[in-house]
Order: sequence, then C-alpha cells, then structure tokens
Amino acid sequence: MTSTNTAGGPRPRMPETAFTALACPACGLDLAATGRGVECRAGHVFNVAREGYVSLLTGATPPGTGDDKAMVADRTRFQQAGHYAPIGDALARTVAREAPGAPFVVDVGGGTGHYLARVLEEVPGAVGLTVDASKFAARRAARAHPRAGAVTADAWRGLPLRDGTADVLLNVFAPRNAEEFSRVLAPGGLLVVVVPEAGHLAELRAPLGLLSVDPRKDERLEKGLHGHFDPAGVEPLRFTMDLAREDAATVVGMGPSARHLDPAELAGRIAALPEPVAVTASVRLHLYRPR
Repeated sequence: MTSTNTAGGPRPRMPETAFTALACPACGLDLAATGRGVECRAGHVFNVAREGYVSLLTGATPPGTGDDKAMVADRTRFQQAGHYAPIGDALARTVAREAPGAPFVVDVGGGTGHYLARVLEEVPGAVGLTVDASKFAARRAARAHPRAGAVTADAWRGLPLRDGTADVLLNVFAPRNAEEFSRVLAPGGLLVVVVPEAGHLAELRAPLGLLSVDPRKDERLEKGLHGHFDPAGVEPLRFTMDLAREDAATVVGMGPSARHLDPAELAGRIAALPEPVAVTASVRLHLYRPR
C-alpha cells in the first residue's frame, strides 16, 4: 500500500502499482501523495477519503451519475448472496488464462469491486483498481481486496490513468469509452466486456414489464469498439438463479428498466411473483485485444 503522505490525514489505500499508474484528470501529470491529499506538479489537489479511495472526479457530476447509498447496499447484498457468482468465476478463469503472471487489472464501472476481487483471488500476482463514479461504491471497493484500490472518476471525461498502464480492463454491465480504453490498455493487453443476452432475466421481463435486451447488442458493441480493438473470442454463460422477491427487486434496480417503471406499480408486480422465482441469467463475455 502507498505510504507517502507526510501528514496525519488519510492515505491512498492501494498497491503501489495502481497508484503510480494514476494520472491527474485535469492535466495528465503523475500524482503524488502529500500532506494535502493527492496532487500533481501543476498544483491540482484531490482528496483521499478515510476509506482510502482517491476522489478524482472533476467538474459538476450530472444528477443520477453513480449509484446512491441504498443502491450500493442492495447490490452488495445481491452479490454477497452469490447470485452472480458464475460471472465472477468466468471472469477470473478468463483473466488467469489470457493474462498470466502479475497483470494490473482495472475494472471500469466496477462498483463495489466485487468482480475485481474475484479475479485477484484467482490470479495471485495480480493487482487491481476499481474506477467508478459512485463514492458509496468506492468506499467498499477500496477495501474489497488487499491487492486492490479504488478511485472515483467519470470515464466519459477520461480515465485518470497514464497511457498503456493497464494489462487487463474489465467492463461488466457498464458503459464503454473505446477511445479511453484503447489509450490506457497496454499493447497486447486484454479487454473483457460482459453484456446480457436476449434471454437474460427472461422470466422477469413480461410479468414486471422490463425493457427487452436489444437483439443487436453484440453488433452495437462491435461497432462501438471498432477501430480500437479486434475481437479475440466470445464466451456465452447461462445459469439459473432462485431469487426471493427482494432479490428480484434488486436485480431489476441494477438495470436500466428501473428508470422507466413507476415504483409503486413495480412493487405490486414483484409482490405477485412466486417465491422463490427461478430466473435465467444469460450473458456473453466478449474478449478484445487492442489494435
């Protein structure tokens, strides 16, 4: 862990490999831990939270950006219950196979650091960093694994990382900035993108009125990454979850449908579900290499 803060304030809680990969989001210069927090040579200063994550958000954050406290609590409970464990296991196996040794793994939009921690468990030499816009998620991500750290940042404004420093990028159910992904990923590095298939949560879509998964999602993914990445493989993953109504509500809230449904109507529909309800998880792991 970094330990160069000369005052008594919080210090970044992350491996040195992760900290030295960081760059100032305002000017791109290297960062150093000082008595004031974390700063660059140009004098841009950023706070370190008491949990150890570094706040690298700049400018006004749009409303609704990042998960709030309640959403993070729900996601954490859902993840800790193991419902999506096969996804974490598949990510871990993929990184162990495709990026052996001691890779630096960055999870963009990684929330609480849950999936990154699973990867680090599988790859003993790896170190990691979670990047997410939510301070509530970053509080958990900073302590998700001894070999991982966390920063808050808006990936659409640019990732606060130096060029070519990441060996592996993870992107699980999260937005993608292809240009930035290409910039920060090392030559020969690995990008793993997890997206839902058409059958994902199929048993909940009709009774709850959820949005359908775009059947052209794979096509849009390829188009979005075209010019920066070449496909390196696709791994389908399908499994069944037995969900209590509370967990069904959480998995709905973790996706885009929650913003399009009246909360009272959704609650009534969830109350009418059997308990538990058997729900299919169907996703694809898309692997890419930088051009």
